[in-house]
Amino acid sequence: MTTTESRPPSDGPSDQPAPVVRTTAGAVRGRREEGLAVFRGIPFAAPPVGEARFMAPSPAHAWDGIRDACAFGPPPPQDLGNLGGPGLLDVPEGDEWLTANVWTPEPDPAARRPVMVWIYGGAYKLGHTGSPGYDARRIAADGDVVVVSLNYRVGMEGFAFIEGAPANRGLLDQVAALEWVRDNIEAFGGDPDRVTVFGESAGAGSIASLLAMPRAAGLFGRAIAQSVPGTFFSDELARDIGLALAAELGLRPTVADLSTIAPRRLTSAGETLSAKMLQYIDRWGQAAPTVTPFSPVVDGEVLPTSPYQALAAGSAKDVELVVGHNRDEYRLFIAMAGRLGQITDEQATSALRLFAPGPDGEQAYRAAFPDASPGELYERVQTDWLFNMPSLHLAEAQTAGGGRAHVYELTWPAPGSGGALGACHGLDIPLLFGTYRADLGALLFAGAEPSAEAEALSSRFRASWTSFARTGDPGWPAYDDGERLVQVLDAEPVVRAYPEEASRRLWEGYDFQALPLL
Repeated sequence: MTTTESRPPSDGPSDQPAPVVRTTAGAVRGRREEGLAVFRGIPFAAPPVGEARFMAPSPAHAWDGIRDACAFGPPPPQDLGNLGGPGLLDVPEGDEWLTANVWTPEPDPAARRPVMVWIYGGAYKLGHTGSPGYDARRIAADGDVVVVSLNYRVGMEGFAFIEGAPANRGLLDQVAALEWVRDNIEAFGGDPDRVTVFGESAGAGSIASLLAMPRAAGLFGRAIAQSVPGTFFSDELARDIGLALAAELGLRPTVADLSTIAPRRLTSAGETLSAKMLQYIDRWGQAAPTVTPFSPVVDGEVLPTSPYQALAAGSAKDVELVVGHNRDEYRLFIAMAGRLGQITDEQATSALRLFAPGPDGEQAYRAAFPDASPGELYERVQTDWLFNMPSLHLAEAQTAGGGRAHVYELTWPAPGSGGALGACHGLDIPLLFGTYRADLGALLFAGAEPSAEAEALSSRFRASWTSFARTGDPGWPAYDDGERLVQVLDAEPVVRAYPEEASRRLWEGYDFQALPLL
């Protein structure tokens, strides 16, 4: 049921009262903003604190009257120093971390517009829908779609192994939010039978996990995974990392022990361990250099198998998929470490030996890229291992399982830093949302006005993504093992055979499985 009231005054025209929508837990009052009805901070689950801490999410508490939904809910516990940036100076406080936000052209139940649900990234340890880079107004308005974003638990609260608690609590939060969408989105003008999940980095890894999770089956029919990280932990590795996390606090990794530490203080364990994970490389192998002790865990229950195994077996054959990556993903991390142009051959050799596939991986990479500098080899193998090949192999697993996948690569270089960052990790976010001055966009676009070229590519992103959400067609052919056609997104977008053929051949037949405990 949808109603409207005249209080409080909206920021829209005087004849446009603030929109009110009734959800399963109670009525919420949003705002009129630039031709949209926007609702923020709607609880989709109860606060996961007290006896509910470290547990699977439970339904939101009902409320009486009309609840104002004009402000984003508080971020889940994390290192708030990483949430800074233009437009986000303060974050709300409280324990209602599990909230959703809705941008809709009009909350008319008869409209049944396509629904797009955004899942943020952040290495499974950071993220908040209130980040201004995730302002979805341009997607909703340009595509005439309903956009939902959601908070989910990250870091210790969401992903650490804790004895007595379910694994992958952050993923379970996402499932609860998708169930909320199923039960409520029609009142906001959305079609619960046309739901597309889309996300970047850890958000894309979450989507890969959701495609493999029985609990998520039927909650969405389309998915867009942008820069899928290939890091999934085995149960044994997660347990060992959980022991190390708890040890940072002098505790055991149990619900009883960790419940004694306030949620905001518990984040310190992840922060301190992240800084010294390389010390554990003999036990944690490839997971150690990622400096994030959190990833989805193949626990055999919440996430029964790796997404690659699940998709190849047909777990998501009825879900239409868009998946892709940026050409120069890992360059962002090299730049943020202040190491662009400073990589030695010794460092390149170490990276090749750790990440390149097969016993002769180092030599194979050097032969495939004979003119590459040490810095280029160092970047190439980590780009391939962490993002590009996991993304491509997810598409290949989907087609092997009888499903359909469309693949893209972003090759347009970020204009910031004199173009030195290339088509690096995260560039797709400000292009998709049109938020060039917010969050990472401030670095990638150097705070400058976007060029006509950037605006055209940004519009193309939104048009392709919303077309896919509406019809299942992003505007280019599906990927197959014959022609391997992909959409290359650049100043002049073109459909061509997969551009990173040398890397594809190096990784052909590689099995992306959960990372083991050595």
